[in-house]
Amino acid sequence: MQEHRSLDFTGERRPLIVLTGPTAVGKTKLSLSLARAVNGEIISADSMQVYRGMDIGTAKIAREEREGIPHHLIDVLEPEEEFNVVLFQKLAGQAMEGIYSRGRIPVLVGGTGFYIQAVTNAVDFTESETDTEYRRQLEQLAAERGAAALHELLAQADPAAAAQIHENNIKRTIRALEYHRQTGGKISEHNALQRSRSSPFELYYFVLTAPREVLYERIDRRVDEMLAAGLCDEVRRLRERGCARSLVSMQGLGYRELFAWLKGELTLEEAADRIKRNTRHFAKRQLTWFKREKQVIWLDKSEFGYDDEKILEEICGRQLPGSWSAS
Repeated sequence: MQEHRSLDFTGERRPLIVLTGPTAVGKTKLSLSLARAVNGEIISADSMQVYRGMDIGTAKIAREEREGIPHHLIDVLEPEEEFNVVLFQKLAGQAMEGIYSRGRIPVLVGGTGFYIQAVTNAVDFTESETDTEYRRQLEQLAAERGAAALHELLAQADPAAAAQIHENNIKRTIRALEYHRQTGGKISEHNALQRSRSSPFELYYFVLTAPREVLYERIDRRVDEMLAAGLCDEVRRLRERGCARSLVSMQGLGYRELFAWLKGELTLEEAADRIKRNTRHFAKRQLTWFKREKQVIWLDKSEFGYDDEKILEEICGRQLPGSWSAS
């Protein structure tokens, strides 16, 4: 029988567990066992699972599959609402305070590295007043000339940020240009400074991974399963309720490609292939991000025979600062 464990609260800093890794690696199933083992509650670190009605394309865990473990930051916004890292940091912080007050451990689970860093490093997002006219100009530029033209502006202002932000990520490109306009500085340098800060938590940061060929095969299979489960109908319903393809929520993998299919710009086969390709590229960028993080413990599933129980034993058996103590 699995021994239940909890972190020792006697240290100065409060404990925080992070379980992350590239998309489709298998975080969800392991996170349930981990949360149960440490008397924890799960906070989703996913930029799309916050949206109601976006279940299939985000691989959202169904309520009946959560095994009674509280989950936070899932189904908290409508697809028409904007979600960003600043709001995530605020909502995650509120959830963590509630979890600590119950004497339990927050387990941050998901693959959005920037969101995770915002919490683990308590990143300061203090900004000057937003220049709405400048933002409108940038949005209009992207609409008229495309994401590449907008990204070229960033490459001129902050080459390091342009190298880190994919040109299709219009939201982050605009934010980087706004930062440069407001402060005269470079957001790449600001982010590097934030990364160098010590975490205010007793941090247990695990990155789950697998050999690339295994990961890519899992991605392709999961896309096929999503389509078979009704992803096309899910996207069609979102469009029929009035969701425009320009919404932040509709930029998610699977959604933007199927919007193109609904508009007649792609065949369904082409859209499916594009989802798979874009998801593989996303997984590669995720791994690049996590390799830059400090205090990370990598867990290659192939080294554990793809056995989640063995991986859980490895996590709970590590003598990390603050130590694990049986509850």
